[in-house]
Amino acid sequence: MEMKGGNSVCVMDAAGCLGSALVRCLLLRGYTVHAALQTHDDDLMQSLKRQYAAEISSSRLKVFQSDLLDYHSILEAVKGCCGLFYSFEPPSDYATYDEFMGEIEVRAAHNVVEACAQTSTIDKVVFTSSATAVVWGRERNAAAAAAAAAHALHPLDERSWSDVNFCKNFKLWHGLSKTVAEKAAWALAMDREVNMVSINGGLLISPGLSMKDPYLKGAAEMYEGGFFVAVDLGFLVDAHICVFEDVSSYGRYLCFNRVINCSEDTSKLANMLLSVNPSHPLSTHSTQSMEMEDDRVHQQKISNQKLSKLMLGFESGALQIHM
Repeated sequence: MEMKGGNSVCVMDAAGCLGSALVRCLLLRGYTVHAALQTHDDDLMQSLKRQYAAEISSSRLKVFQSDLLDYHSILEAVKGCCGLFYSFEPPSDYATYDEFMGEIEVRAAHNVVEACAQTSTIDKVVFTSSATAVVWGRERNAAAAAAAAAHALHPLDERSWSDVNFCKNFKLWHGLSKTVAEKAAWALAMDREVNMVSINGGLLISPGLSMKDPYLKGAAEMYEGGFFVAVDLGFLVDAHICVFEDVSSYGRYLCFNRVINCSEDTSKLANMLLSVNPSHPLSTHSTQSMEMEDDRVHQQKISNQKLSKLMLGFESGALQIHM
């Protein structure tokens, strides 16, 4: 598509699992990439520079150190870019999702969207959110239960939002943070006329997957409810690039290519978690809790049809991640 800022795009945070994979694929697709890293880890910075020495010397890759709570550092990273791929990574000194993480994530989202509004070359922002901003609080009161019964054939989709009070009551901090941050981003994007789309991904299946992943809080309830979904890293990267490049993309997109709804699925997931850190003291308890003693196949009650239609015919970047 024709872009005001040419083919330069910014990836933020480029040090994260998704961000680093996006950098690789975008370079392969011919983009010039501004890799914005939140980390102040000099070793990681030097490693990135060594890995992409050729791209840096040819000015196809520029590396920035950005603080999501520092508006001006974000402005510097997106300067001259036609698009931004944004995903929030918790600060290294505050890595645990709790009741306060939402405040940090909202401030970061506000700074990012405002910086894009002030950058004339930006055509589109791809905002990474989560399926946890969609699934929590469904059918939790009489009115919603009655509505669900009347529309039983209509699965959960992008039009749904997690209930903030429900997330607070059950300490679902990941869902709470993703919901309030995405809502704040959408409110500001609409007010400032920023062209934004969001990707609401399932549990990310990648080499970094661990039992500490905050997405897994409430896994049993998601499983029984028919909306426990996961996404492979390569598919998630493709989805981000597809919604960026397709001029018809709009709004939110639920993104997953795995549905975990039977005991075989949970056993596979438990084995993945165990293989990452078998000696962790929580390993036995966590993986056993993932293996639901249940031979039923729970009906899938969540749909990614909107994204599936958009990605028909999309030429994949062919990023292969083996788990």
